[in-house]
Amino acid sequence: MDGSSNKIGSSVDIILVNEKGTQIEVSLKFGFPASNNQAEYEAMIAGLKLANEIGATKVVVFSDSQVVTFQINGEYQAKDPNMKRYLEKTMEYLRRFPKTEVGHITRKLNSRADALSKLASTKPGGNNRCLIQETLQDPSITKTDHRLESCQSPT
Repeated sequence: MDGSSNKIGSSVDIILVNEKGTQIEVSLKFGFPASNNQAEYEAMIAGLKLANEIGATKVVVFSDSQVVTFQINGEYQAKDPNMKRYLEKTMEYLRRFPKTEVGHITRKLNSRADALSKLASTKPGGNNRCLIQETLQDPSITKTDHRLESCQSPT
């Protein structure tokens, strides 16, 4: 997973891969301003929601955000009130799985998710049917809950 935030907009990309190698890619664009760390947490939460919806029982998450992964693993404290809320929401989703692991990887190893999230944050949504694309209108830490839609096959 990866998040991207710039002057044009913010977005995330999640690549979910099962043990057999089947991939689901999700691109979320935000209808609200977000910092890079907020975008990383939004990616984490969206990925965990999707994994829960498809019935995953074990999740191994890789992120190139040292701040987010270290906060989740208890190595860093979340001091900012919004980051605390994001951390709490993320931990709530992680507890839904019997087995979880969150690891930090380099940007080089996260290049596909990084490229897709940057593309989504700078380009308007189009007719790309191989990705699940959605606009997230509100941060995940607000009271509304967002549900990801299923990928539609091309017609």
